[in-house]
Amino acid sequence: MIIIGCDLHTRFQQIAMLDTETGEMVERRVEHGTGEAQRVYAALPAPARVGIEATGYARWFERMLREQGHELWIGDASAIRAARVRQQKTDARDAVHLLQLLVENRFPRIWVSSPAERDVWQLLRHRHKLVCFRTSVRNQLHALALGEGVCRKQKLWSKGGRKELESLALGEWASRRRQELLEMLDRLDGSIQELDPAVQQQAASRPAAVRLMQQPGVGPITGLALALAVGPVQRFRNSRKLVSYLGLNPRENSSGGKQRLGAISKQGNSLVRFLLVEAAQTASRTDPELRRDYQRLKFHRGSAVAKVAIARKLAVRLYWKLREPAAQPISADSHAGQPA
Repeated sequence: MIIIGCDLHTRFQQIAMLDTETGEMVERRVEHGTGEAQRVYAALPAPARVGIEATGYARWFERMLREQGHELWIGDASAIRAARVRQQKTDARDAVHLLQLLVENRFPRIWVSSPAERDVWQLLRHRHKLVCFRTSVRNQLHALALGEGVCRKQKLWSKGGRKELESLALGEWASRRRQELLEMLDRLDGSIQELDPAVQQQAASRPAAVRLMQQPGVGPITGLALALAVGPVQRFRNSRKLVSYLGLNPRENSSGGKQRLGAISKQGNSLVRFLLVEAAQTASRTDPELRRDYQRLKFHRGSAVAKVAIARKLAVRLYWKLREPAAQPISADSHAGQPA
């Protein structure tokens, strides 16, 4: 069998290749733009096993290996770095290090969603970016209105507010800016309205997302994003593992019998974490228990800490929503690491 440690870059890759039958090892640099990478892997007897660090620019590489019958293992980048002993870092040493982890069965392989699910992620990320752009445009228009003494807050986006905004007496360039911002706002609103039914359709087609939407405060966007991020919920032994995976667990620097907890780690998917915090704010207004916890934490620690804490509690509830059978109700008293 051919085993390859691949230090993948955008324009080239450094590989360390081992033939387990003969013991022959080859190290070389392979260019991408010239088609050399396709020729090298096409000449290998399938199936070869290739190991790389997790990266966001390897879709073409994964597709190429799949078409040629090779097996791709994607490893946790932080765990791979932690397993490196020497302080000298080069591309060649990185490739050899990946090969060594593969040969010794110490490669920290991670779960990877299917290409179809990653394409749905593009839908969620695109909609999220459009919403961010719309917020930026609205803030600029609101600033123009405030400069003329008009403070309507959310009413500025109603029909009456829009008419009042368009009737403001502005200078030549301020008027042009207002007109172009309003046109951008209309285009963004139209694009978001077109994407919303697609998100709802994708969420309705996934049983996990449908179950998550049973929780008050969780809509199609949050349910679909969490279902895609979690994947098979059996990957997580308890809810603490999921909370840590989402980056909602606190940092810890405890020593000498003293426990020191800091802010959340933020090591998970930033979009899912953002959506959970938004869903937690909605859930805290409709759920009596979450509302009581939110008010208590807000009084003692402030609203920012309270929102994150409620998001963590909501993540625990959603974990048990996925773990328990559909016919069994979910207790509101479920907490980390304990069955409902």
